[in-house]
Amino acid sequence: MSVEIVKARTLVAMVEAVYLADGPGFETRAVDELELTFEGISGDRHAGATRRSGGREPWYPRGTEMRNERQISIVARDELARAASAIDIAVLEPEWIGANLVIGGLDSLSLLPPRSRLFFEGGATIAIDGENAPCRASGAAIARHVAGRDDLTLLFPKAARHLRGLVGYVEKPGLVRPGTEISVRIPEQRLYR
Repeated sequence: MSVEIVKARTLVAMVEAVYLADGPGFETRAVDELELTFEGISGDRHAGATRRSGGREPWYPRGTEMRNERQISIVARDELARAASAIDIAVLEPEWIGANLVIGGLDSLSLLPPRSRLFFEGGATIAIDGENAPCRASGAAIARHVAGRDDLTLLFPKAARHLRGLVGYVEKPGLVRPGTEISVRIPEQRLYR
């Protein structure tokens, strides 16, 4: 077995927009700021120290209480534009798929490795759990916004692979606002072959 070690590094990004899921579904709405607590985003439907397992955790029976590593959904507009093109729609808005943060300035945001940290001006920190795999629920939400495109429910999960963004959890509380600079710290990675 060979192992390649990639050194740790730091990048800079910017918060472009912030969104809150405080309605009946998972779709979000634009807000002026997000208050991050150890529970996640105050008032957001995904807040909480724990959550129930689902299809993403086949190793547990559905409904098993587990740590909530999916408190926050993070996307990039360039990746959303590529996903929109792949499913042949004019635009894919972040709020349609429940995004909380839109981040700019990073190439291939969705491929940022787990254990990366987002350090925001003002003190808040988000720890990245990993890539947010596109799902049928997101595809159905997009279809509700694009007339005559019920096919998007099944098309989106395949077309948006590696373009759906990231999920993470609050490691250090604080406020996050559009225009805030982010120091993105990527840990040393060991690539096993």
